Amino acid sequence: MNRGKSDTVSSLKTGCHHPIRLIAMTTAAPIRFRVFSLNCWGIRYLSKNCKERFVMIGDLLNQEQLDIALLQEVWCEKDFLYLKKKLSSAYPYSHYYKSGFIGSGMAVFSKHRIHDAFLYRFSLNGYPYMAQHGDWFGGKGIGKILLNISGLNIHVFVAHLHAEYCREKDSYLPHRVVQAWELQQFVRHTSAGADVVILGGDLNMHPDDLGTRLLRNYTGLKDSFSEAAKFDGCEEGYTHISENPYTSTDSLVPFGGGIRIDYILFKGSKEVHVSCESLSTTKGPVSGHPFPYSDHEALTAEFLFTQTKKGNGCSERKSGCVSDKLPELVNTVNEARTEVKVGLHCAERMRHTAARTGIMGLVLLVLELAIATVPLFALGAEQPFPKASFYLLGALCFAILLTTLMLYVFYSMEVKALQGAEDQMRLALSSIQEQLKESPKVLSSDHL
Repeated sequence: MNRGKSDTVSSLKTGCHHPIRLIAMTTAAPIRFRVFSLNCWGIRYLSKNCKERFVMIGDLLNQEQLDIALLQEVWCEKDFLYLKKKLSSAYPYSHYYKSGFIGSGMAVFSKHRIHDAFLYRFSLNGYPYMAQHGDWFGGKGIGKILLNISGLNIHVFVAHLHAEYCREKDSYLPHRVVQAWELQQFVRHTSAGADVVILGGDLNMHPDDLGTRLLRNYTGLKDSFSEAAKFDGCEEGYTHISENPYTSTDSLVPFGGGIRIDYILFKGSKEVHVSCESLSTTKGPVSGHPFPYSDHEALTAEFLFTQTKKGNGCSERKSGCVSDKLPELVNTVNEARTEVKVGLHCAERMRHTAARTGIMGLVLLVLELAIATVPLFALGAEQPFPKASFYLLGALCFAILLTTLMLYVFYSMEVKALQGAEDQMRLALSSIQEQLKESPKVLSSDHL
């Protein structure tokens, strides 16, 4: 059937000036779509064997018949340009998300034309004075691209959330919860017209963590590990394993030698049913090479897009969709609000501490200035302090005042971001509870 002709006929029948896809979508063959995701650990001069590993990653992507590759921690743009040149024949379309001081580290390579790209930067991303962690300097966020394959609008997201450095005393947990909240909001609000939604990346959260549950329950995204018809990879789908020579085995002992923090999530629509045919991971050391691709394991998922008649797909009121998880969603959002409030309390306390310290520095600086004016009013009097000590103390007071001022500004921004997220969660919770009250009516009308 001629596509243009069928679209024109459809638009004439509906009286609409824009062509619709009803006729073509009911006759199209299923589409196979392969997705790759890897945290490359590409910190030049700090990550081990960085240059050699990017050569290996490029070879791997050229060998695999992928539709799209989602990479994280490609911190150096030179590495991205190297991969772009190396993969130009197999993946002619690519995009690098620039953000922050050293960049977001996220890159996308696609076999299909990228029609649009966008980056949302998280409002909270760690602390600037924790330079050894470096998350704040990266400007992490959510990258999005739009693909159109055989008339299907495919929205692909790549994300990288704040790392977890200590699970027992995780001072970054409120930030990661807010990031997960913003991630689910961004996915929901920007993919309303999508036929297929794919999300891949290093979320730095375990499968049952609060942020992961919040993301899945709110968006309806499915975990490819749980949904895959066939799996080949590390035990329990681990992507951080003790067999990897770049991994600290001591940190993984409490978790049985591995954790799963990298994901490929997916969702279909009313018009398109999406199934995960297979999922595989790398398994640490690479055969024929002295070291693995990264300190994380790579994920490769194969999906099958089956176009259905309009209205036969999954709707929000049917089993397995978001509406069936309203009670669980209420508990999850309440739990998220609690964590955000804890973080808000800590941020307000740190802001008050910075303010008090700044006032102390200001008082000392004013006192020094007053002492400096003594010789001006008392003729013949000498400076009571040695000049070197006097100037050193003045410089110290000024440094304290400047540092605390910067910290006060930063903590004020953190407080507002946490307050904003908590306000959004409160409004969302009210709306969910209202839907929950009406759910018996909804179920009754669906049954009738």
